[in-house]
Amino acid sequence: MSRQQTLYSIGMMFLLGMLLGGCRAERTDISTDGSTTVVDTGGLPSTQPPTATATQTVPQQQPPDLRLEVNLAQRELYVYRSGERIDTHKVAVGSKEWPTPTGEWTISQVVWNPEWIPPNESWAEDEEPKQPGDPDNPLGRVQLVYQLPNSIHGTNAPDSVGKAVSHGSIRVTNEVGTKLGRQVMESGGASRDEAWFERARANRTEKQVVEIPNPVPISVVPGKSE
Repeated sequence: MSRQQTLYSIGMMFLLGMLLGGCRAERTDISTDGSTTVVDTGGLPSTQPPTATATQTVPQQQPPDLRLEVNLAQRELYVYRSGERIDTHKVAVGSKEWPTPTGEWTISQVVWNPEWIPPNESWAEDEEPKQPGDPDNPLGRVQLVYQLPNSIHGTNAPDSVGKAVSHGSIRVTNEVGTKLGRQVMESGGASRDEAWFERARANRTEKQVVEIPNPVPISVVPGKSE
């Protein structure tokens, strides 16, 4: 084999290793107030895989075994696994002035220790942003993102749970929020070990953004009052 052919072979082997050997992609941003944001893509490679050819089989992604349903009239959130209801949680929903939209979406992101940025709505005109870990942060410890500015999130006002008092989002207690966040991550292909969750709970000022590779369905229905 000539020297030129050898170099070509080495280059092709290196390129193939780059394409197939992806690792967890993370980016850490440090803000001026010292809080940090870690964007975690769930172990997806940072480069695109080779294009499938006629002789390659692309595996079909299985739907997640978890889905969430929010009943606005009952002010309850139901967790279903493989079609069976496994949990029921009380929630706060939107007020008459700021109702929670109904519909069907998917949860594509879980944010631990979220920051709160006031939405471009009239009720928030005089509000100031709240950093992760701020006791006045209305998002609490975790946020499940499906259609911003509406989401499922923890709260710094647990007494509001069970009432129609939010500005359209769905509030849960921080304890319920962290449980839901972990369930969505595990079902949606973004599982982490116990040490990761311990760090997320302990580092209140570190915002952890977890992308869900296989988004989890959520439906919000009007329901009927008893």
